[in-house]
Amino acid sequence: MDSVHSKEAEAGASRPAALAGLKVLELGQLIAGPFAAKTLADFGAEVIKVEPPGAGDPLRKWRMLKDGTSVWWQVQSRNKRSLALDLRDSEGQAIVRSLALEADVLIENFRPGAMEGWGLAPDDLLKLNPRLVVLRISGYGQTGPYRDRPGFGVIGEAMGGLRHLTAEPGRVPVRVGVSIGDTLAALHGVIGILIALQHRHATGEGQVIDVALYESVFNCMESLLPEYSAFGAVRGPAGSALPGIAPTNAYRCKDGGYALIAGNGDSIFRRLAALIGREDLARDPTLADNAGRVARVHELDEIIGAWTAQRTIDEVLAALEQASVPAGRIYTVADIAADPHYRARDMLQEVQLEDGSTLAVPGIVPKLSRTPGSHRRNAPRLGEDSDAILRDVGLTPQQIQTLRDRGVIQGAQG
Repeated sequence: MDSVHSKEAEAGASRPAALAGLKVLELGQLIAGPFAAKTLADFGAEVIKVEPPGAGDPLRKWRMLKDGTSVWWQVQSRNKRSLALDLRDSEGQAIVRSLALEADVLIENFRPGAMEGWGLAPDDLLKLNPRLVVLRISGYGQTGPYRDRPGFGVIGEAMGGLRHLTAEPGRVPVRVGVSIGDTLAALHGVIGILIALQHRHATGEGQVIDVALYESVFNCMESLLPEYSAFGAVRGPAGSALPGIAPTNAYRCKDGGYALIAGNGDSIFRRLAALIGREDLARDPTLADNAGRVARVHELDEIIGAWTAQRTIDEVLAALEQASVPAGRIYTVADIAADPHYRARDMLQEVQLEDGSTLAVPGIVPKLSRTPGSHRRNAPRLGEDSDAILRDVGLTPQQIQTLRDRGVIQGAQG
């Protein structure tokens, strides 16, 4: 039997979910759209995930597989129901329209124009259900000269300005090791949904939310544009440092580890200088504020690096913690899995799979005091809920069987 072992699961069982009763229809695949739906599902929304018959969402086969299914799937699709339905078939499209009549939210992340080509244009769905909130996630948005280009997260990260910054100076820019562009777009989509639901609560009106991958990344680029506008400055890659803020960097320790030290607050810098035996730096009026420290950042990095090079990373971190200087080590996933703080915060949960084995999955974020999220059910098998969902929209067993025979739908057993 599927189960999850966590404090959040216990809390979720005894308290009402924040989004209980919210009906979400997920038509997307892979990362951005499904991540947005997963976030809503974690807090109680009823999510029907529509997948193509046969293979289902390609994410089912991405990266490392267990018993033929990606372990990523158990994170991305937890708390969802699966309807295997051919969106290219007219009867499949009619079923989507029936589901949209009862839905509060519809999420899709196809290339612009795909929904319109299937007769499922959001404007038409809003005519059927004026209270519907439609989230559309795409590479470049639904308008503009690039709207029809295929756009994956990595392209959005590059266009949004992030990729240019992720490198050592003079080296080839590298990508962040996860699909951060997709995830940022998903989170912006969730924000948009919650704003739109608040508007609907006040007016009764649904609306369309247009989220572009590149814009979601660009929205997190801090002062990049105003610095260019005011000074013509093009921020470049700075490796492990953060340009314009000092001192903050990764410093090598005696045992080969790297300590991340953020000594960039004025009082924090004075404590750091005292800790490393450089009271003269703490008293130096030219280093009393960030601007002065930025002007001497290379000198400061060398001094701090010389101090860490004489100590192990554990010794460095213990001393910095005692001095109340923000610091940390670079975690691998093995470090995460062994960390007591992760466990104390219920961020390492265990789910039991159908074969009886257990799988560690990330906990739920954010933490709510009265209505925490919960892992109520494992990710579904392809088409696991097809029959039940179709019965709910009024199809008879005979109609369901006819659709199955034609390949328009697929049940859990094929």
